[in-house]
Amino acid sequence: MENVTGLRENKKLRTRRQLAATALELFLERGFDAVSVADVAAAAEVSKPTLFRYFPSKEDLVLDRFADHQDEVARIVRQRAAGQTPLGAVRAHFLAALAERDPIAGLCDHPNVIAFVRLVYSTASLETRLAHYTAREVELLAAVLEEESVEPLAARLAAMHLVAVRHELGRENWRRIEAGLTADEAHPAAVADADRAFGMLAEGLDHALPARKA
Repeated sequence: MENVTGLRENKKLRTRRQLAATALELFLERGFDAVSVADVAAAAEVSKPTLFRYFPSKEDLVLDRFADHQDEVARIVRQRAAGQTPLGAVRAHFLAALAERDPIAGLCDHPNVIAFVRLVYSTASLETRLAHYTAREVELLAAVLEEESVEPLAARLAAMHLVAVRHELGRENWRRIEAGLTADEAHPAAVADADRAFGMLAEGLDHALPARKA
């Protein structure tokens, strides 16, 4: 029975990825607003109801990859080393992402990544839907902080600050790439911005939030 369940879940995952890949190809080729859900369903050879079982909205076909990162900040904080503060853990992770040219930090000049980010940031409905994923990031991180006995309001405020800083740094790095810099050329300024941004939070949040106990 477990094998059957596993095979079924793997098939669903493959279908989901196929639908997202098909949609993205069409959106990049024709533009997001010029492609309908029916167009995507037809290209993927599925019905519209089937497509909507996997993706509740047209925007989610593009932003599905963000769903994989909604719990990232919460996971970073939950798994941080003993003696490390939440802010310290998030800061270290972001700097590592910059060094690795991880797209999540906005510092990636691979053509496919550039095309994808340009699509997201140039489409109003995608920007609006992205706020849903951001709100979920905040919610998940706040829950982790509350597990460590941080008062609920303080947990939400801290989560909002940490998530917002990561996103705004990513956008600033994207602006550099969009302006024509390579990821390597933009890296020093990206690191300096990250140090400054997290440094602005450090005094307040590092006093308000606990270091991880040994």
